[in-house]
Amino acid sequence: QVQLEESGGGLVQAGGSLRLSCAASRRTFSTYEMGWFRQAPGKEREFVASIQWNGGRTYYADSVKGRFTISRDSAKNTVFLEMNSLEPEDTAAYYCAAGLQAGTPSSFFLWGQGTQVTVSS
Repeated sequence: QVQLEESGGGLVQAGGSLRLSCAASRRTFSTYEMGWFRQAPGKEREFVASIQWNGGRTYYADSVKGRFTISRDSAKNTVFLEMNSLEPEDTAAYYCAAGLQAGTPSSFFLWGQGTQVTVSS
């Protein structure tokens, strides 16, 4: 029933790392492009990273470029978000998403329930 399910969130110190995982249904994973969004307290949901279904081209928000890496394991229908050098500003609920164009955040329309990432100073 659940098309996207995130895991891996938690509490980490500034400068630390976390790896988020998103398990998708085979149908969803094989049909749509995958991405990650986040929503911090008092802010709107924002794009974080995405990966093309075919070719694997990746896209990143400027705020996470060089620190976060999106990847996938097609055999497991899973997409990952490796987060390094975490900052308190990265604190947010992170959502896995599926869309039509990896480079177009507005094209994403399927969402997971979210996993909380809290970065302490």
